Amino acid sequence: MELEFLGATGTVTGSKYLVSRRGRLLLVDCGLFQGYKQLRLRNWAKLPVRPSEIDAVVLSHAHIDHTGYLPLLVREGFRGPVYCTPATRELCGILLPDSGRLQEEDAEHANRHRYSRHRPALPLYTEADAVRALDQFEPRAPQQDFEAVSGIRVRLVPNGHLLGSVMVALDDGSRRLLFSGDMGRPDDLIMRPPQPPPDADVLVLESTYGNRRHEDVDPLRQLGDIVRDVTAGGGVVMIPAFAVGRTQTLLYCLHRLKEQGVIPRDLPVFLNSPMGIDATAIYNRHRDEHRLAPEECEAMFGAARIVNTVDESRALNQRQGPMVIIAGSGMATGGRIVHHLKAFAPDPRNAIVLTGFQAGGTRGAALAAGADSIKIHGEYIAVRAPVKTLGNLSAHADYGELLSWLGGFRRPPRRVYLTHGEPEAADALRRRIADQLGWPCEVADYRQRVDLEAL
Repeated sequence: MELEFLGATGTVTGSKYLVSRRGRLLLVDCGLFQGYKQLRLRNWAKLPVRPSEIDAVVLSHAHIDHTGYLPLLVREGFRGPVYCTPATRELCGILLPDSGRLQEEDAEHANRHRYSRHRPALPLYTEADAVRALDQFEPRAPQQDFEAVSGIRVRLVPNGHLLGSVMVALDDGSRRLLFSGDMGRPDDLIMRPPQPPPDADVLVLESTYGNRRHEDVDPLRQLGDIVRDVTAGGGVVMIPAFAVGRTQTLLYCLHRLKEQGVIPRDLPVFLNSPMGIDATAIYNRHRDEHRLAPEECEAMFGAARIVNTVDESRALNQRQGPMVIIAGSGMATGGRIVHHLKAFAPDPRNAIVLTGFQAGGTRGAALAAGADSIKIHGEYIAVRAPVKTLGNLSAHADYGELLSWLGGFRRPPRRVYLTHGEPEAADALRRRIADQLGWPCEVADYRQRVDLEAL
């Protein structure tokens, strides 16, 4: 087998890995780049391989930075199967059409207000493109081997990051290649812990939090303190959150905070993401993958009022606090949260709560860094609302948790390649793996090629 890194190098987004064997091509993950403009421009560039030449795709999980390029891949000629777990297929049925719809809306908004340099601004792909791509999905159960392309066996091993998320283990009879995917945490509030790693000659490991440990604080208490203090003064708490994963954790936390009396039971909580509640229902159908009992899933459903229409979303911006608004996207790169930031970020009575990793170049990263203004729809919006970060709600393992998971290998891999991390984080994890475990480890480069037979 040969491996080429087509994404998630030097950044946490754009996950794509091309595996080849005797002329057959397998793409592991098919994500969009997000953040800095020079990265986002890669979404518009041609792949170094024609989509029609790719035989199959295997997905580690449903998040857009791992799946969001699929509609374009299909539109450009890919006709093979897309393998993933059943839960990932269900979540992609929500996320991919929404991604296409948001890109159409953003292009239409840019054309209407004339703030794009392109005349006209076009979407990368449409909702219809995404719906067509879903026809090529072929779900496979975790922990069961199948042949994705001739000569390459695949096993999907749960990794605890998200409903349906997995490591992807490939075996061609000569070499075993393991992609960690986004690694979950052993003590996540909702998800079960990652499975021990299967044997591998080569490991491709994420490094999102390769230079950090999560805070040793109770995220429930931290969130409760923020919501109670801000809303007691009539303020609005804005929480950018991905519709799948973080939204469900937040709904569960807010439900528990109300039950415990930490925040008022009648405090209005708005989930401005119909997609988010659809995703929550999928959690109810896959109870074997998470920790929540059926009654806890039902309580999570009722933790917020659902905002369905665009008009209802706009009406929220005219409403006075106190209230909590949860809306996508999680890095504030688009979606309905940007309209709420535009309305409420200039008021110091309000607060912005960040609950996950913020990739460089995103509005979320600018907010986390203390920016006094952010650019939305061609204009700069003052940020006077305090910005709070809840690192311990992250669904990514930190470096200590990654090292602990690596200790589960029965024998060390011959080589470890680090991806899905900013340069500082990836290099910090490289040093730790080399120093503490003594394993050969390097940070992967964009377009780097590896002949696994030569290792």
